[in-house]
Amino acid sequence: MRYNLAQLAKLLNAQLVGDGELVLERLATFEKAGQGDITFVSDKKLLTKLGDCKASAIVLPSALQDSYQGNALFMANPYVGYALLARLFDTTPNLSAGIALSAAIHATAEIGENVAIADNVVIEAGVKIGDNCQIYANVVIGDHSIIGEQCKIYPNVTIYHDCQMGKRCIVHANSVVGSDGFGNVPYQGAWVKIPQIGRVLIGNDVEIGASTTIDRGALSDTILADGVKIDNQCQIAHNVSIGAHTAIAGGSNVAGSTKIGTNCIIGGSVAMNGHITIADNVVITGDSMVMRSIHEAGVYSSGVPAQENRAWRKTTAYTLKIDDLFKRVKELEKQLKD
Repeated sequence: MRYNLAQLAKLLNAQLVGDGELVLERLATFEKAGQGDITFVSDKKLLTKLGDCKASAIVLPSALQDSYQGNALFMANPYVGYALLARLFDTTPNLSAGIALSAAIHATAEIGENVAIADNVVIEAGVKIGDNCQIYANVVIGDHSIIGEQCKIYPNVTIYHDCQMGKRCIVHANSVVGSDGFGNVPYQGAWVKIPQIGRVLIGNDVEIGASTTIDRGALSDTILADGVKIDNQCQIAHNVSIGAHTAIAGGSNVAGSTKIGTNCIIGGSVAMNGHITIADNVVITGDSMVMRSIHEAGVYSSGVPAQENRAWRKTTAYTLKIDDLFKRVKELEKQLKD
């Protein structure tokens, strides 16, 4: 892919300084960029090293527009520029439209125009797949599920029955959408399974990372609103509701019936209790355990930062004595009061 700098300025809505006819062929890191490459600077530490950069052009903060003399695009947020450039220079291959001979498609399934379906895909009764979708090898789509236009479903994904997915969604390899939630009731010393008869409803522009599981609802539905982004190896339990444009990083687990608001950021390896509510615009840092509802926007954390082992052992030993220390302090307070 080749763009000149003027084309990129228009596509990024950036201010151009330098040679608009300069041809760029690749997006590269600041340290490794060379001739024909464009890079970006969002880390202030790199601003002192601009003279060392060998890129043909750089995306820079708008504040530097009057002081930098090279070929550049200026934006309020160069990291957004990087994201847009990555989309333009993306080399991820696409499937060619058509249906592989080894695919098994039920006679009642409805397949849109310009759809690519790879080897060994199974599409069951009543499924609807929108135009311009790409369904990679070994994907299984269960009865009466609906996939919107321009979705990309990577290899080995399983989408159970009666699930719905909006437009432009991406589901990465080995993920499962619509599996049973963990519903069991103890009875006479054993577990009785509760059939999960809800659905999974996914909005537009949702991305689900590799090896992530989205459980179907028990009675009502599990819901992912527009623009939700879920990283790899996450577990979203039955009846969870995730608001628009919330992002959940890798390895996080959300227990059943929890409601997460819009524009939240959930760090990696966060564990969230069930039947709680998280307000809009909440940030939860990595490795946190959320036991109670959060009703106000803000940044929330828990967990113990890593320490040198000997210091950690001492901290743990002190922690185990907190209850005894608390009782002694209360007794001393009582004595002082008397």
